[in-house]
Amino acid sequence: MFSALETTDLVQQIARQIINAITDGQLKPGERLTELRLSKEFGTSRAPVREALRLLESQGLVVSSPRRGFFVRTLTSDDLRDIYELRIGMEIHAADLALQRITDREFGLLRAQADKLYELAEEGSIGEQIFADFTFHRMLCAFGGNARLLKVYDDLAVEMRAGITLIGKLYDDPHKIAETHEPILEALQNKDRVKLREALRYHIGVARDEVVKLFTDMGA
Repeated sequence: MFSALETTDLVQQIARQIINAITDGQLKPGERLTELRLSKEFGTSRAPVREALRLLESQGLVVSSPRRGFFVRTLTSDDLRDIYELRIGMEIHAADLALQRITDREFGLLRAQADKLYELAEEGSIGEQIFADFTFHRMLCAFGGNARLLKVYDDLAVEMRAGITLIGKLYDDPHKIAETHEPILEALQNKDRVKLREALRYHIGVARDEVVKLFTDMGA
């Protein structure tokens, strides 16, 4: 599951690989993360593994239990609803910032990323489309120029990806998901703040409702 590590920055490398295993579905909700087993897989001592797990615990991806160790956090439908609602407010603010400073080159990058969503929909690459969708929205946040906001988005994205991976499918038709990015791009291009806010609120709000419903139907 895991690959060999370089000798520098072990804690961050271990944390990143565990995050990827969670978002890819290799590590399941509730699965125990044994320090000894992980240290053997990573080829390290237990100390950096423990520190990485503590880091992931602070980010809400891992939980610890006295005398039992660490476990992959089990998300609930309420967790996902809270995450998406926070994302709506945060991304609208990021878009407001981006609207004031976005360059033609940056808009072109967003346009190209949206086009990639269409390509992946045609190919039926669901996992790749999920990642490409998050990349589009991360780019929008990045173009707002607020580094701390971008870090919060990255933390939320990990939890959202973990939730969607657990569902095992997209919440809507892949082509429709690609199309729903068009009003966002149009509002950005026209410098229309009101329509940009409306487009994002609708786009993320629909995702929230559908993902939460699917999660609830699973009994989560």
